[in-house]
Amino acid sequence: MAPPERPTRDRIVSAAAKLFYDEGIRRVSVDAVAEEAGVTKRTLYYHFASKDDLVAAYLAGRDQPSFSKFQQWYRENDGPLPERIRAVFAGLAKSARHPKWKGCGFQRTSAELANMPGHPAIKIGAAHKRRLEDWLADIFGVEGVQEPRVLARQVVLLVDGAFAVVLLNRDPDYMETAGAAAATLVAAAMDDRPV
Repeated sequence: MAPPERPTRDRIVSAAAKLFYDEGIRRVSVDAVAEEAGVTKRTLYYHFASKDDLVAAYLAGRDQPSFSKFQQWYRENDGPLPERIRAVFAGLAKSARHPKWKGCGFQRTSAELANMPGHPAIKIGAAHKRRLEDWLADIFGVEGVQEPRVLARQVVLLVDGAFAVVLLNRDPDYMETAGAAAATLVAAAMDDRPV
């Protein structure tokens, strides 16, 4: 018995995700997405009012899987907090070593849409980054770190800076260097906790 066919909308988003991540959103036409999904352009527009809506759906689809990976890498390390944070960067470095890795989809999309701050995809990307920051701030708060929000922002800056430098230089070791810096920041913040 053949497995049931995925819903049309899911096929379209999956096709868009592959093409947008591989080639960039500006280079990929709606026609190319429809062809990759095996649907007509009319069918695509039945499910998405515009390419902008499709781009937003692509990023929305990346949110949970990306965030889950961060959480998984953190949970898989049972060391002290600085080492668990470093493990997140080690996971990112491993991902960056994959031959199909092309950087952070949220960052790349925001760069392509830099002149469109109200674009729905920009809002989704910003919400994803805030979610990461909030998660880190919660972790640091539970650990009794002073100013957990400030530390979370510092770590997010290291994550995003590492994404940018690794993409530019094609050297995942920068991700591990950023992880060492994050671990140092976290360790210093833990040393400053009230007794």
